Amino acid sequence: MLNLFRYSPNRLGSYFCPAAVCVLAILLSGCQSMDSEALVTSAAPPEISGPAAGAIAGDMVSRLTEQIGQGKPTVALEQDGSPFGQALEAALKGWGYAVVTDQKTDSLAAVVPLAYVIVPYDGQVLARLSTSNVELGRAYTVTTSGATPASALSLMRRG
Repeated sequence: MLNLFRYSPNRLGSYFCPAAVCVLAILLSGCQSMDSEALVTSAAPPEISGPAAGAIAGDMVSRLTEQIGQGKPTVALEQDGSPFGQALEAALKGWGYAVVTDQKTDSLAAVVPLAYVIVPYDGQVLARLSTSNVELGRAYTVTTSGATPASALSLMRRG
């Protein structure tokens, strides 16, 4: 017990290595990020009306074309069968995109994977479109006759 208070040059040496490893592990864990190739699973509530889904899809696709180019790539859309998923597919086709939902494409075609999420929040809905390079998000006020943007467009580019 008395040896605890005596100075020993190697006393901290036995504790330093495990402590350094723990500190290094904590610092490196902050460098982890989500795989940019993995998209979220598409999801939209079925209670959004057809006109509201169409208005949101039309606005979001018009903004998406500014980022990926109009009608150039084939869009691989992950759908959940909701009215928004159907409206999004129609809006993409209206802008000239070839849309595949569950088919495979040839490896020579430029394919952009696309997923969406619609989340009701505080009387509005938050809409997000995700590709491997770009994410777009915006809040909308939904009525029975349609939807109007309630926020500025949020844009995040990867890579």
